[in-house]
Amino acid sequence: MKSNPTLQPVSGSAGNEISKATLGVLLTMVRSEMVRALEREFARKSVDLSFTQFLILKNSQQLGAVSATELARAVEIDGGAMTRQLDHMERKGYLRRTPHAQDRRALRIELTDAGKTLWRDTAFVCSDRVTTAAQSSLNEEEREQLHDYLGRVLNTLREKV
Repeated sequence: MKSNPTLQPVSGSAGNEISKATLGVLLTMVRSEMVRALEREFARKSVDLSFTQFLILKNSQQLGAVSATELARAVEIDGGAMTRQLDHMERKGYLRRTPHAQDRRALRIELTDAGKTLWRDTAFVCSDRVTTAAQSSLNEEEREQLHDYLGRVLNTLREKV
């Protein structure tokens, strides 16, 4: 696979800036670049999908039918923002709200066939391309180490902070 020119190693003054960045700033920069690259991939495929909507699609695929509250927690956005995003995605035909089997007051959020197809044929493929490109300067051992390091940092923060 060709590497994405926007995800090449940084050199010169920008590389110096990155080498001086704190871990938090560096992680934020990496996340921002991953989001931009993913949204560019969606645009290239003529898919009208924001990063937040991608996360909703991804979590809906993984979790199955869940409440809006559960989905908001998984995506890490507030309830109001989740409602707005769900409205947009429902209008696009990617998900639907269905009554909860045991609680008539509650709704379950689930992907439609169009949402499942979008995930399988486009969103997952775009995400995989961006992730692969982002790690293209690392060998297999380095990719595994990076994953291990970030997982350990995340677990430590969740357990101790």
